[in-house]
Amino acid sequence: MNIDRFKKDHAAILSAVTELKGLVSSGIPENADAIAKAIISISSIIKLHLAGEDQVLYPALANSANPDLVQLGKAFQDEMGGIAAAYMGFAGNWNIASKVTANPEGFRTDANNIFKALHQRIQRESQELYPLVEQMQ
Repeated sequence: MNIDRFKKDHAAILSAVTELKGLVSSGIPENADAIAKAIISISSIIKLHLAGEDQVLYPALANSANPDLVQLGKAFQDEMGGIAAAYMGFAGNWNIASKVTANPEGFRTDANNIFKALHQRIQRESQELYPLVEQMQ
């Protein structure tokens, strides 16, 4: 299975998060508009990535002849549901500049937590899941 698209999505997500961190470090209230727009942009990338995983990656893993791969795919999919829900909650809370400006430290805390979880998930997919998927070919 070719997973280049998923790897590119990961790179795009990490790049967008790095840009967001730059905006945050330059001042949350001063960059609230750009921060809200960045969250909307990151959300679009994440939604497309998750849809691809749900439509292509996880069904392929579920149909694998390797029971360990089936189980791993299910575990990753189940775990991602919680992370995705948490991210969508975060995005819904902070995708408007006035909300960011009204509570910059709350935004910073939430952003640190959610992007740490996303980063860890991307690392796990890259190190644990994707190498096994590439061997399916």
